[in-house]
Amino acid sequence: MRNTRSLALMAMLTAVSLIVFVIEAQIPPIVPIPGVKLGIANMITLTAMLILGRREAGVILLLRIVMGSFFAGGVSGLMFSIAGGTLAYLIMCLTLKLFPEKMLWVVSIFGAIAHNAGQLAVAIAITKTSGLIVYVPVLAASAIVTGAFTGLGAMYVSSALRRLDKQY
Repeated sequence: MRNTRSLALMAMLTAVSLIVFVIEAQIPPIVPIPGVKLGIANMITLTAMLILGRREAGVILLLRIVMGSFFAGGVSGLMFSIAGGTLAYLIMCLTLKLFPEKMLWVVSIFGAIAHNAGQLAVAIAITKTSGLIVYVPVLAASAIVTGAFTGLGAMYVSSALRRLDKQY
């Protein structure tokens, strides 16, 4: 059974990830290519993996995806988010064991690539247009940049939360 402190932290991280997701959905695209965005809410998923564990991070991610679709995505947004989020989560769970915490940015890059692959697969399935595969190089390049950014951010947030925990 979870203790109260862990449950409260899960609730806080879920709320923060949802807020970040909704705010980021309001920001105009940086580049005019569908699917390219920072994915800042993923910082919270990675932080939860480090601080709470993989299972708890999965719960936080699922709650953010479902609630985020109500606030900022709709049904199509839910399909893309579930596909990308699930694939990213699975890849990050697998790669988190392979790299030390100081290389969390690498885990995040793998997660970002998987997220883009999941969303591209949904786009191809919906449109029945295999030609969308031409986006792979651009999506991979953007995943490297955004994944490194969110991974570094998650390293910072995790470190800050641990310092706070030691104080209290």
